Amino acid sequence: MQALIQPVTLLLIIAVGYMFKRFGLFGPRDYRVLQTAEFNLVLPGAIIYSFATQPHDIRLLWISLFGFIAAAVPPALIFLCTGRRPVAQRAFVMLNGAGFNVGCFCFPVLQAFFGPSALVPAAMFDVGNCIMVAAGTNVLTQTLLHIAPDMTLVEQHAGDAPTLPYERPTDRDARRLARRTLLRRVARGFASSVSFDVYMVMIVLMLAGIRIPGVIAQIAQPVAAANSLCAMLMVGMLMDVPAGRADVRAVLEVLAWRLPCGILFAAAAWFLLPFDVAIRQAVALCCLAPIAVFSTMFTDKVLGNARLAGFSLALTAVVSLTLMTLARVTLLG
Repeated sequence: MQALIQPVTLLLIIAVGYMFKRFGLFGPRDYRVLQTAEFNLVLPGAIIYSFATQPHDIRLLWISLFGFIAAAVPPALIFLCTGRRPVAQRAFVMLNGAGFNVGCFCFPVLQAFFGPSALVPAAMFDVGNCIMVAAGTNVLTQTLLHIAPDMTLVEQHAGDAPTLPYERPTDRDARRLARRTLLRRVARGFASSVSFDVYMVMIVLMLAGIRIPGVIAQIAQPVAAANSLCAMLMVGMLMDVPAGRADVRAVLEVLAWRLPCGILFAAAAWFLLPFDVAIRQAVALCCLAPIAVFSTMFTDKVLGNARLAGFSLALTAVVSLTLMTLARVTLLG
């Protein structure tokens, strides 16, 4: 029962954020303030604190590769399996049907279940996961569906087509320019993600054998402590209930993709990863995590409305907490 207190607290914080918005204490767009703080200060601080206070073995980079595969495969499958659907529906499912909320959700849950040592494999899993959730999934979705990066689908008059109009360049110079534009877009997507940049710096320091000074950990500690509060409060502020049957179908479709994929990768982590039981437990539970907070931001940028993504995150948080608790009981026998 003690292990459930902190995860349940996260759900209560989401409810508080939602109720504050409903009663007018927060404005409809105030979540953007917390969004900016979370992605550019709080979550990077939590990453730095994790690397500064826990030893990270280079061999655990295999977990990073596993995390990348677990986050990268589902959006590609969703794209292939939804070829005749409207582009807005495809974009919503691709952005929310894959990726894991590790830093904001799994960190406190795993710490409650297994103690601080579980944060090490979780952080290494999040290195690979972050490549996708912090930029990769958004870039992949925009590229495959031919969505302009600086305009919402409403502004692009997307309509109900499966993809937006796109003419492949026939001239050699035009193709070269298109490739350069795509590469710059991909590079900008990753470079503009502070969390991804911080992870890369931490990995370089780890490979170089450079320890992060204790004073850095002391500075990052209060910022990292605010991670769960800021992230979950932001989700509650932007969340709204589904507006109709179409929204309900969209959320159920996200769940229909996330649940089997998450359980499959959790089983793969438990049975296939060449690490001890404690590490495999932590990685398996990370695969059951809810939608990444980044997905709400990208859904807002692509669709112009993150409310349904926020509701999806909150719903998957409840489902994930249930699955993670059952998995913990099962794995511990």
